[in-house]
Amino acid sequence: MPESVAVTGGNGRIGKHVLDHLTTAGYRTVNLSRGKCDEAHSDAYIKTDLLDAGEVYGALAKSDADTVVHLGMIPTPDQTPGYRTYESNVMSSYHVLEAAGELGIDTVALASSFSVIGGGFEPDLITVDYLPIDEDHRLTPSNPYAMGKQTLEIAADGFARRSTDAPETITSLRFPWVVDDDLAQETFVEADRTLAGLRNSDHFHTQRNTLCGYVHVTDAVALVEAAIEASFAGHERLWVSAPDTSAETPSAELAAELYPDADYRGQTGDDGSPYTALIDTTKAERLLGWEPTWNWRQLA
Repeated sequence: MPESVAVTGGNGRIGKHVLDHLTTAGYRTVNLSRGKCDEAHSDAYIKTDLLDAGEVYGALAKSDADTVVHLGMIPTPDQTPGYRTYESNVMSSYHVLEAAGELGIDTVALASSFSVIGGGFEPDLITVDYLPIDEDHRLTPSNPYAMGKQTLEIAADGFARRSTDAPETITSLRFPWVVDDDLAQETFVEADRTLAGLRNSDHFHTQRNTLCGYVHVTDAVALVEAAIEASFAGHERLWVSAPDTSAETPSAELAAELYPDADYRGQTGDDGSPYTALIDTTKAERLLGWEPTWNWRQLA
């Protein structure tokens, strides 16, 4: 078990939750961020420009970390030019992987995204061959955010092929939208989540293009902890999702209505629920022992 964890982007919304969780779990935590100093969620803070290779190397060396969680990227592409968004995803990840390998840090967890398939920022409808999607599903992104996420995964493949100067264990976590109780209450419980309601909402295209997927922050941080404790060799990609969709329409009906060309292979959940996720997370369960437990219907 690692004792010290460096978390890039620890000032971000998800980063703060990750730092809080890992610190409470007994890890020594170091926040690597270019924002203002914030040690409220970690044991130490090192101001770091993640697009500067030297700063990344120096910060990781100073952190004396056993493992790295790389979250420090531009979270959405709507506030920056496309090339900046792509650069943030790709080059920061390359710098982290390279520095970790040279410093002998064995384990790296990377924040990939559901958007690697195209996702919520794709202007057109995404390609869905079958449902639930799994890690074998093809990726067809065209927007800079999604292409950057795909490219960071390809870079991780390359580092995993190295015999020296590379982390031994690399995990790319394909996060969907991460919610807490308040966001879930506002977005799911208090809104019309039937198919008709989704069609009438301002975010129907995004909902459709993200397979009505989400994950609660408690499950997300538990997965991060499982990833930094992993011991497999090489690089693995993992889809992440809550156990259900965000819709109040059975998943089989969602698939038929919204993805008519996709082969639906879904089943009801272990509890008999018809709302099982359209994202398959069994690989994360098999590889890391992680299984999502929180669903928004428990708030209703």
